[in-house]
Amino acid sequence: MEMDLRNLQGYANIFMTIFLVVMLYWYIIHLYRSEKKGVRDYEKYGNIALDDSVTSTPVEDKPASQREYKEENK
Repeated sequence: MEMDLRNLQGYANIFMTIFLVVMLYWYIIHLYRSEKKGVRDYEKYGNIALDDSVTSTPVEDKPASQREYKEENK
């Protein structure tokens, strides 16, 4: 049984499709679990596109630099 390039491309396509679908579902489950635990509220991030003005309140109250520093020292 000879493995030509067309068959190899077909198998690679199927493998990559399955891999990307699994990664997509893993990411969706990760988002759902982190929102249920209260780590992040992704509803606020979704509203950024709807409430996009200079006077709107920030999504998170701390700057990213302070938040990263706090997470490193835990």
